[in-house]
Amino acid sequence: MVDTRPLGDSGLATPRFVLGGNVFGWTASGEEAFRILDRFAEAGGTLVDTADVYSSWVPGHRGGESEALIGEWLRRSGGKAGVATKVGYSDGLSAKTIEAACDASLQRLGVERIDLYYAHKDDAATPLEETLGAFDRLVRAGKVKAIGASNYSAERLAEALAISEQAGLARYTVLQPEYNLMRRDRFEGALQQLCVERNIGVLPYFGLASGFLTGKYRSKADLGKSVRGSRMGDYLDARGLAMLAALDEVAAEAGATPAQVALAWLAAQPGVTAPIASATTPDQLEELLGVMALELSPAQIQMLDAI
Repeated sequence: MVDTRPLGDSGLATPRFVLGGNVFGWTASGEEAFRILDRFAEAGGTLVDTADVYSSWVPGHRGGESEALIGEWLRRSGGKAGVATKVGYSDGLSAKTIEAACDASLQRLGVERIDLYYAHKDDAATPLEETLGAFDRLVRAGKVKAIGASNYSAERLAEALAISEQAGLARYTVLQPEYNLMRRDRFEGALQQLCVERNIGVLPYFGLASGFLTGKYRSKADLGKSVRGSRMGDYLDARGLAMLAALDEVAAEAGATPAQVALAWLAAQPGVTAPIASATTPDQLEELLGVMALELSPAQIQMLDAI
């Protein structure tokens, strides 16, 4: 039996690993994608993360491809995992946008209720009262179980929580920030403190720094190894190489891989419920599943912190 953690006040729970769905319908599709999802559920995974905008960046795609693939898998598998999806990345967070997007996501997923529905990024042009009111109506209508915020600052998240409390609206119970060993400033500090104090579950994305922390990219010659290789240039400096060396050392001590260690470090951080990571093959997934049981020692965490 896999140990799970409560996801803040959302009423949901997850092991120390959430499967990222950004690759589905893009670099993982068809039967290969279904095998990845089958294995994730079999291993005790409870939540798959996606968004209505995935994978609109691919030529010929419009967005919704990931949700549609996950929906097909849910129909085939009998709904063996919960789904988190998002709204508002491209079109903002007006009530009209949220309500229409929710119905479209429900249809693609083939479900009656979205387990966790995020505001994909802050929309300063729409009053928070309007956005939260729309989410609240979806919760009351039974279309959404819990709501979350992605890419919010500490100030805006605190403001949203205050509005929900004052107006009696559904509140954000989960945060999805960018957070990993190479990029810590976007979460640590006031935002992390707020999440701890208000019992907001935290599911960081880019937990492997787009793949850099797997150790796959160690020189400029490695950048062509995948479609994400072009993103690694900023990490290939003295700090990045020192981080890879530290991950190698801890991985050797723990009998693990650098990717497992990087995710286990995240899972050990205050406020963090579970990291999100994606897999394009069943073998990649099998490696990532190791974080569900990997516990780093205080000394190992300190070594990574020091970099």
